[in-house]
Amino acid sequence: MTYITQSHKIELASYEKIRKIIEAEHSQFIFQNSMEEAVLKRVIFTSADFDYLYNIKFSNQVIKSIIDVIKQKGTIFTDTNMVLAGFNKKILDEFGVSYRCLVNEPEIFQVAKERGITRSMAAVEYAAKLAGPKLFVFGNAPTSIFKVMEMVEADQLKADAVIGVPVGFVGAAEAKLQLHESNIPSIASLGRKGGSTIAAAIVNAILYQLHENTPDYQRCLI
Repeated sequence: MTYITQSHKIELASYEKIRKIIEAEHSQFIFQNSMEEAVLKRVIFTSADFDYLYNIKFSNQVIKSIIDVIKQKGTIFTDTNMVLAGFNKKILDEFGVSYRCLVNEPEIFQVAKERGITRSMAAVEYAAKLAGPKLFVFGNAPTSIFKVMEMVEADQLKADAVIGVPVGFVGAAEAKLQLHESNIPSIASLGRKGGSTIAAAIVNAILYQLHENTPDYQRCLI
């Protein structure tokens, strides 16, 4: 049996199959721009799930907001170390972007315990006190999304953008729908599907496009 042994060739072959499947089985689907196309195809590459063509929604010029956070050397806050582990940190470091998962830090653990809230909620409150542009990336904790929206509405937090794709049966679909319908620039996976790998894939898709410095990237900055 012969098979491809080089990772970059596997990825290229996978993307070619994704393209052909979309053309054959989802021919009515129209990508809004090349950046959204890159995000959706990488999520499909990561998950092998074409439902994400329809489940992932982009709101309030979110791509431009995410690019602005990266350009301004802001901070990405995640709800789990699993999300953080999936990022291409080499590119983030090149751009000078910081990245943090606060939920396991002792201060956050203590605050959550004392106040009877989730560590994810306590982490959002802590992040709100820090200076600089903020991109929140959530793949697991719906309470993180609810807390961001609550604090934004109360003028206690400026969330430049939110990638909200928690997976689950309790609160996940509701949180993501509310995020999508809010005024916050967001990428949300409507319904129950999502997770850490999806969250990281979205971030990496944008990073790879920016890193290549394509003409489409330049147009995004206008």
